[in-house]
Amino acid sequence: MPHHIHKPPLACRRAVLRSLAGAACTLTLGASVGGCTSAALSSGGATFDAAELTANPTLLVATTRKPVNGARAKPWYGSERAARLNIARARLTPPGEGRFSLSAVGLGDWRLDAIEPTSQIGDLYAEPGGTRDVLIYVHGFNQTFESAALDAARISEGIRFRGETMVFSWPSKASLLDYGYDRESAMWSRDALDQVVTGLMASPITGRIHIVAHSVGTMLTMEALRQICARQPAAGDRIGAVIFASPDIDLDVFTSSVERVGPLARKITVVTATNDRALALSGFLAGGVKRVGAAEKARLEQLGLRVIDASAQGWGIINHDLFLSNAKVRQVIRRSIDGQPIDGA
Repeated sequence: MPHHIHKPPLACRRAVLRSLAGAACTLTLGASVGGCTSAALSSGGATFDAAELTANPTLLVATTRKPVNGARAKPWYGSERAARLNIARARLTPPGEGRFSLSAVGLGDWRLDAIEPTSQIGDLYAEPGGTRDVLIYVHGFNQTFESAALDAARISEGIRFRGETMVFSWPSKASLLDYGYDRESAMWSRDALDQVVTGLMASPITGRIHIVAHSVGTMLTMEALRQICARQPAAGDRIGAVIFASPDIDLDVFTSSVERVGPLARKITVVTATNDRALALSGFLAGGVKRVGAAEKARLEQLGLRVIDASAQGWGIINHDLFLSNAKVRQVIRRSIDGQPIDGA
């Protein structure tokens, strides 16, 4: 659902999120977070190596959006649905470094410079050799292609991911008034995500595949994983961590899907917030059916999932972007990918 009711310009909004992320590091929790010990989100955690994307700012792209002018310039890919899956590499410029750079005061940001289309998933790896873990980011409602791509870079940088990073971008109209179109476009894209994950698993240089999905993007991700596991029961062995951030999914539908993915359910981490106002609105529009991202922690744990209730971390108006704006939530994502307990134990 909507990230913001009154949405400021993209650059301004992202700068605010980056500033919030820095500010969040200085906060401490006075009590446990929804049944999870406060150490899970309040501990400083280990210092990780730099993200691989920072050293090699090339983002893998898979999108069901229709290219605009051959994806040669902004907006690269639009809101219309493409006739086929588009595969490409995106050339990025990372935030500037140094004591006097904008990044030093929380205002630096990633920039998307160019798109280089490729013909197939196997061509995405620029330098074959060895095995490469892949992090796939699936965005949520109300996103342009560029905003989704840059969010993928921010997440990879924020968790210091060592491997290839990919954005899977489905056709969103990037408008608060087009939730219906976005939701249908997300579901329409589930077979394409299935194709991407299956293609990556078929590559001999792909290691583990990790997925971070947000909001409506979690719905198509769960559907794709359900299809893959039904067709290849052992597919879960190739998948590392699956993180659902603020899942905008009907709780009953989600429960049914979890039962169908078998052992993969144990690798799913759900980031919830009972005070997520965007999901509250989504539930209202869905006839009062609770969304997974606003569900009680205990209810989801009964499904065998790993759950972090980040309600106490959200001190904003909407509390729907915590995986981007809160350093402690990003630490939970990193620990999930590393196969460590999310409570820091």
